[in-house]
Amino acid sequence: MKNVLLKINKSFLFACVSMYFGTGWSLVFFSLPSADSLTPENYYEQFVPPINRATDFFTVMTILMFLSAIIIIIEEWKSFRKWYPIGILTAVIAATILTSVFIFPYNEQLAAGITNQGELQQILSTWQDLHLVRMFFWTGEWVLMLLYFLSYFPTPRSLTYK
Repeated sequence: MKNVLLKINKSFLFACVSMYFGTGWSLVFFSLPSADSLTPENYYEQFVPPINRATDFFTVMTILMFLSAIIIIIEEWKSFRKWYPIGILTAVIAATILTSVFIFPYNEQLAAGITNQGELQQILSTWQDLHLVRMFFWTGEWVLMLLYFLSYFPTPRSLTYK
């Protein structure tokens, strides 16, 4: 039963890092390119409610990710594999600090209402830049989780050095 729960935990963490990875890259490819067309009259409904819902959801998910990664670190403590969840935990912490300290203030400004087009474009531009930095962490989490799972598979002889 313990092994089943540990596998479920690993799968859960992979699902979480995949949610961040997918949501973040979806913004990059599909939502952020249309930011230039946003105006003080139309940005609010397209930007603020989705960000508020995402914040509520990801806050809970991030706390669970901390716990999940710590469980894997404890499980793998005597193995080289501990470095994957340590890296994931570090990236989650870094992305959380970046979001809390730098991105949330822009979210609050956008939620308060912006009436000047220049100010809106400046805030959206900075928000996008910060999101791209956050994507570095979110992509790193996903890659580390993938490498963690791949580390359980033996390297084919044809790919090893002789």
